[in-house]
Amino acid sequence: MLKASENNYDRALDFARNPPGDKKIAKPSVLGAVLDLGYCLDLTETRYLQLVKTSYEVFTLSAETEGKVIPQNKDVKGSNDKLLRKLDCAVIENLHAAQRSTNLEPFDSVRGVFVEGKELYPGAGFRDKNHIQICIRNPNCIKGFFIPRQEVDWKG
Repeated sequence: MLKASENNYDRALDFARNPPGDKKIAKPSVLGAVLDLGYCLDLTETRYLQLVKTSYEVFTLSAETEGKVIPQNKDVKGSNDKLLRKLDCAVIENLHAAQRSTNLEPFDSVRGVFVEGKELYPGAGFRDKNHIQICIRNPNCIKGFFIPRQEVDWKG
């Protein structure tokens, strides 16, 4: 599985330098990729959000019936953001399992908006770490990769 920040080199590098939790990356870097999202569970679209909502309802009902603990999304130290998204991950994995068990087309990728970080200014709806994240489930969606170059002032 590949996870990526869409068109956001700076956010991707910040994430590599400061991953959530206790794990640190020895040599953080960013790799660019050319992706075809294929059949995408796009969490910016209402119909897919409704699928996720239904998956949550089925997942929690099943967990309660079986006496299982429902995972929770959690903040990490020094942040009020729910960066450890164990519940969200379980709900989405439940949706993927439902697709497989009912012989529906599996999702090749998942795309979602993440609102994170500090307000840009008092009362702002914008945060300093907002980003769009993509998870590639089908490796055939990766068409190529490259080392991103720094932007240059071409107007000179």
